[in-house]
Amino acid sequence: MSPQWAEFSGKIKALFHKRSMDSEMAEELELHRVMMWEKLLRQGVSETQAEQAVARRFGNSGRWHERLREVRQFRGLENLLRDMQFSARLLRKSPGFTAVAVITLALGIGANTAIFSLINALLYKSLAAPNAQQLAVIGYIQGNGQPEYDFPYPYFQKLDARKDMFQSVFAFDSKVMQVKSAESNENVPGQLVSGEFFEALGTAPLTGRYLTPADDVEGGSPTGFAVVISEGFWTKWFHRGPEAIGSKLVIANVPFTIVGVMPKSFVGADPTQRPEIFVPLNADAIIAAPHNNIADGMHAWWLTVMAQMKPGDTLAHVNAGLESVSKAIQLASATDPELRHDAETQPFRFVAEPGSGGFAYARFVFRKPLMTMFAMCVGILVLACVNLASLLMARSAARERELATRLALGASRKRLVQQLLSESAMIALLGTLAGIALVPLVGLGLNSLAISDHSGNDHVQLAIGTDWRLLAFTAAVAMVATILIGLIPALQSTSGDLNQQIKTGQHAAQPRERKKLLPRVLMTFEVGLALVLVVGAGLLATSLVKLFHSGLGFDPQHLESISFRMDKQQLDGDALMRVYQQIGDGISHQPGVVSSSFQFIVPISGPGWNGRYNSPGGKPEILWLNAVGPKYFETMRIPIFQGREFTWNDTKASGMKITLNASAAKLLFGDRNPIGETVVASHDKTMYQVVAVVGDAKYRNPRKPAPAAAYVPLAQGDEEKPSYSAVVRVRGSAVPVAQAARELAAKYAPTIPAPVMLSMDDVINNTLFAERMLAWLSVFFAVCALLVTAIGLYGTLSYATARRTSEIGIRMALGAKRGRVVSLVFRENVVVAVTGAVAGLIAALLATKALASFLYETSPHDPWILSAAIAILICVASAASLLPAIRAARIEPITAIRYE
Repeated sequence: MSPQWAEFSGKIKALFHKRSMDSEMAEELELHRVMMWEKLLRQGVSETQAEQAVARRFGNSGRWHERLREVRQFRGLENLLRDMQFSARLLRKSPGFTAVAVITLALGIGANTAIFSLINALLYKSLAAPNAQQLAVIGYIQGNGQPEYDFPYPYFQKLDARKDMFQSVFAFDSKVMQVKSAESNENVPGQLVSGEFFEALGTAPLTGRYLTPADDVEGGSPTGFAVVISEGFWTKWFHRGPEAIGSKLVIANVPFTIVGVMPKSFVGADPTQRPEIFVPLNADAIIAAPHNNIADGMHAWWLTVMAQMKPGDTLAHVNAGLESVSKAIQLASATDPELRHDAETQPFRFVAEPGSGGFAYARFVFRKPLMTMFAMCVGILVLACVNLASLLMARSAARERELATRLALGASRKRLVQQLLSESAMIALLGTLAGIALVPLVGLGLNSLAISDHSGNDHVQLAIGTDWRLLAFTAAVAMVATILIGLIPALQSTSGDLNQQIKTGQHAAQPRERKKLLPRVLMTFEVGLALVLVVGAGLLATSLVKLFHSGLGFDPQHLESISFRMDKQQLDGDALMRVYQQIGDGISHQPGVVSSSFQFIVPISGPGWNGRYNSPGGKPEILWLNAVGPKYFETMRIPIFQGREFTWNDTKASGMKITLNASAAKLLFGDRNPIGETVVASHDKTMYQVVAVVGDAKYRNPRKPAPAAAYVPLAQGDEEKPSYSAVVRVRGSAVPVAQAARELAAKYAPTIPAPVMLSMDDVINNTLFAERMLAWLSVFFAVCALLVTAIGLYGTLSYATARRTSEIGIRMALGAKRGRVVSLVFRENVVVAVTGAVAGLIAALLATKALASFLYETSPHDPWILSAAIAILICVASAASLLPAIRAARIEPITAIRYE
């Protein structure tokens, strides 16, 4: 063993066997003392002289122990451990301060870690698949626009044929599928996947096999279509029984054969989805019936396409290859003159992007809101750190005499700074642990608030787990927090005139004046930062309120939407319309129902339907369309300016009818009366008679003005086996209506799944999820900022006021009134709050420009919001300042004079 290794191993041993090694050192030292004493005796020296010689040679035993420990220990580490133990004792003696410090820091660190965990899961985390690093997402760019990711089947088919460019190409599409159970039909989240989907991802099945290209053929394999289920579905439907493999699962009224079970960790290629069943892509005609997206070719843009790159290949090489084949694939796929013209005249190219994290539409929706939230969280963390720095600075000021004495006794300034930093490190450690404990709770709330889709179901979700990025981020935050909250107080507390500090416990006059400035600067910064967060919260909350009350054109309160899925049952045409009429009559007679109707497009829910229409001799204009039933405008409370409502007798046989909103009527007919006039559909030249003009109502986007829109009767819609939604205005609870709708559906359409009810308020909430999330979280952060600011100002000012106890006592002894003392302390503190508010106002005017894209009819410089935020913050700061001032005025003069 080398000497260096022996020394290192000895030091490691000393860390864990300190007492035994101290005992060994004591025995060894005593042995050397005895040996020297005996040697001197043998040389003829008297016992007294021998003892004196040994004492001179070895001196104090404690000194030898200390020197031997220095040889056998990591001195820096030992000092750090002692400092941490000392800091822990100090914090235990101040439970109030420790609790406030830890809770304040936990709030900042917990919020930051939770937001980062959501960002990490959505934007950076790789799929739990062996081949994730070889994956690429394929998109396309038309003209000079941004990449798009919805592919028609011909594009995918031709890319899949290019085996020279990729290891494999696969496609998928998420759908809610109708699965028949023993009792009824149930809606189950699933995915249509191409044959190479599972092989490209590389995850082995839990039991059985996964789907292969042989399963993904038109009509399925010779034994029919196969299906792969998830472990959760296997547990719920088959109780994990082996008999599931080979059994039949009826999907969309067609039997599929279960061939495999995928493990719980496998979620597919979209990390926000949790599909429970996977069916071959060529089963789309069954799953989407009566539609057939594959047969629709270039007129159906529905697939997400990804590829597995060849080993060693790069994205740059893949993109070069894609660019060389893009135009040829586009031209070969163009099946009609309009598409051919676009292919020949517009730039077009395929692009490949990193695909290790899969593809999620939610990334594009939530990237900007999440980054904005993260910026707010960083503001909260900085605010918490400044708050704690101010508290530690005030707390250290009370220890000036102790620190000055330690410096005078020979302690180096570096050593004292290290000890003070260890205290801030202990606070940061406790705050980090508390913050991490809050992450699951905060993350769950964020997940449920942020990740919800337009339909209101809960199938879109994220797996927020711990990985190296999250651990590295948390460690970095803890380290930064330690430096931010501890360095400035440590440096300030160890500087100044030692003699003056030892004599008075305070700094000399000139240094003290300089050091009074720094705490006030920190408090000013704290107030300013809090104002920025409060202003941001006020702007976002005001914008959200205006969105909800922006004049939707209909009244969403007490309005329920009940969706019926009729696409898999057998009836169509007039027979299906009679079913809808029977269900509608049954709903309208339920207690508490004011009125009811049907609609094809649920307003503000996202989907849309448009076409080009013109008046005779006029130019075609784009109108947004909806198919609606009798009493629709009454139920929605959309005003009818002219004409009448539709009835069940408005069928195709009775002549095509159409209702225009005011914008569409003006667009097509100008100032003419449109009632009785004709509107012509550009695509098939169908002629419609205008029977009514109604008020404008928002269609897809509540942020934009109501578009020109038209309505047609239910029975005159173009949809095959249309799935309409009942729209019901209720008085009181809607629960009995939902139960009645389920019973009516079971009676008149027993083969469809149970209808799903969603209030129109929830529909609007789901549409405004980004704004709602930002508004609620910004208000939460603003409240936290006010609370942290109040705690920080109160604690800092309390310490500062306590240090002036002698001064206040002398003033009162000389005749100062209590009100005068309150005014003196309060006035100085309010100056800090006002200065911080002015600085924060300037910063807010600059920072809120980043929120402009999230605001609706709200200026980033709204004077009322700015004024209200300043007033709220000054009130909070004044309240935090007033309490120490009142406490100072209650000090008895004689007690105050004797304070030091």
